[in-house]
Amino acid sequence: MKFEDLLLETGGFGRFQILILAMLCLPRINLPMHFLLHNFLAATPSHHCAIPHQEAFMNLTVAEVLLINIPRKPDGTFSSCEMFSQPQFHLLLNSSLQPENKSIIQHCQDGWVYDHSQFTSTISTQWDLVCEQRGLNQATVTFFFIGVTMGTMVFGYLSDRFGRKTMLQLSLVCSVVFGMLSAASVSYTMLAITRTLTGVALSGLSLTVLPLGMEWVDIQHRTFTGILSSIFWSVGNMLLALAAYLVREWHWLLVAVTGPCLLSIVCLWVPESARWLIAKGKVEQAHKHLLRCARMNGRKDFAEDMPLTMYSQRMVLQREYKNMGGSYSYISLFRTPVLRKISLCSGVVWFGVAFSYYGMSMNLTGFGLSIYLSQFVFGVIEIPAKMVMYVLVNRAGRQQSQAWTLILAGVCIGANIVIPKSFTSLRSVVAIVGKGFSEAAFTTVFLYTSELYPTILRQNGMGYTSFMARLGGALAPQVLLLDEVWQSLSEVTYCSVAVCSGAMAFLLPETRNMHLPEGIEDIE
Repeated sequence: MKFEDLLLETGGFGRFQILILAMLCLPRINLPMHFLLHNFLAATPSHHCAIPHQEAFMNLTVAEVLLINIPRKPDGTFSSCEMFSQPQFHLLLNSSLQPENKSIIQHCQDGWVYDHSQFTSTISTQWDLVCEQRGLNQATVTFFFIGVTMGTMVFGYLSDRFGRKTMLQLSLVCSVVFGMLSAASVSYTMLAITRTLTGVALSGLSLTVLPLGMEWVDIQHRTFTGILSSIFWSVGNMLLALAAYLVREWHWLLVAVTGPCLLSIVCLWVPESARWLIAKGKVEQAHKHLLRCARMNGRKDFAEDMPLTMYSQRMVLQREYKNMGGSYSYISLFRTPVLRKISLCSGVVWFGVAFSYYGMSMNLTGFGLSIYLSQFVFGVIEIPAKMVMYVLVNRAGRQQSQAWTLILAGVCIGANIVIPKSFTSLRSVVAIVGKGFSEAAFTTVFLYTSELYPTILRQNGMGYTSFMARLGGALAPQVLLLDEVWQSLSEVTYCSVAVCSGAMAFLLPETRNMHLPEGIEDIE
C-alpha cells in the first residue's frame, strides 16, 4: 500500500492540508526578501571623486566644477573613478577639448561624492565599495549564497535524520538572530560574516518548506501545492520592492525584511511529515498526525483499521531502509545507475536555473525603469508565469516544461544583447518575458525535483540540487564583473548556461501522474 492511498483515506486534500499550506506560506514569502536584497542593500548610486578645496571654486556652478576636475568617458558622462590631478580651467572655454596631458588623470584621492536622491545609504556608500573595491560589493551576495550553499548540505542531511519540522524551527530562529546581527553590522567584515550565517539559516527554510507541504498532499494536488508555494515567493518579490521603496537606509531595510520571520512562529503548529515518520519507524507519532488529519477532513471512520494500515505502510517504506542498514547520505544519490543519471542531470539543471534567474534578477538597470519598479514588475510577471505552468506541467509534462522554459529564458537574454540600448521599451518587454520564462523554469524545477527522488533520499536530493542552485546563485553576481572585459560578456554567459542546462532536462524521466517513489528500487 502506497502512502498516497493512505492519504486518500484521510480525505485526500482537505482543511488539514489547506491549514498547513497557509502556515508554510509565511516563511516562503520571506525568502526572496533576503535572496534578492542585494539589489537594494548594495546598490551603487551615481558617484564621482570628491573634489578637494571646493572653496576655490565659489564662483563656478556645480557642472563647471565637475567639468574642470573630473574627466569624461567616451559617452560624455563624468568618470566615477578618476579625476584630474590639477583643475583644467581651459575646459571652461571649450568643454569638447581633450586634456592636454593624459598623465594628469589619476584615481580618486579623497573618497567619493554620492547621489543620495534614490538611496539614503547603502553598504556601497557606507564603506566606499566602488571602483577598485567594486568586487567586494558583489562579493557580499556571493558570501550570502556561499552560506546558503553550506546550509543546503547541512540541512538536507539533518532534515532526513531529525525531521522536517525540527529543522524548520531551527532555521526560523537562526534567521531572525543572524538577520538582526547583519542590520547591526559596524564593519564590512561583520556584515560579510553575518550575511553568510543568515544564508546558512535561510537555506533550512528553502529546503524544508516545500517538501513538508508536498508530503502531506495527494497526487492530484501535488502540482497545485508546488505552484502555490512558488506564488508566495513572487509575493515576497513584490513586497521587497515596496519595503526598499519605503526604507532607503540599509540598516533599517535589513530589519524590515528580517522582521517577518517572527510572524512565521505559526509554523510551530505545522505537524511533522507522516511519510517521513513512517519511513523512520515512528509509527505512533505518524498515527497521531494522520488521525488529526482525518478528523479535520471529516473522515472520522478512518481510525478503525488505522493500526494495520500503518503497519503495512511502514513495511513498504522501511524495506530498503533496512536493507541498507538505515544509513543514507549524499553518496547514495550516485550509487545506482538511474539515480546517478537523475542526480547528475538535475544538478546541472538546477545550476542553470539559478544562474540565469539570479543573473536577470540582480541586473535591474538598463531597461528604462526605476530599480523599484523593475523589481516589482519582475515579481508581478512571475505570477502569470506560474499560472501557465500549473496547466503546462499537467498537459505537456514536467520534462518538456522544464527544458523549454529554461531554453527560452536563455533566448530572451541573448535577444537583449543584440537589441540597441536606445530601444528601452523593447528591451524592457524582452527582459520581462525572459524573467517570466526564468521563473517558470524555477517553479517547475522545485516541483519536478521533489518527484524525482524517493522519500528516503528526498531531502538529500533536494539538498544536493539546492547546493548546485546556490552555487549558480553565488557565481551569478560575479559574472556581472565581466563587463569590464567586454560589455556583453555577462549576458552571453547567462544565455549560454541557460540554453545548455535546458537541453540537459531532456535526459530526465517524466513524473507526471506518477506515485512518489518511496525506496530506491521504485526508480530503478
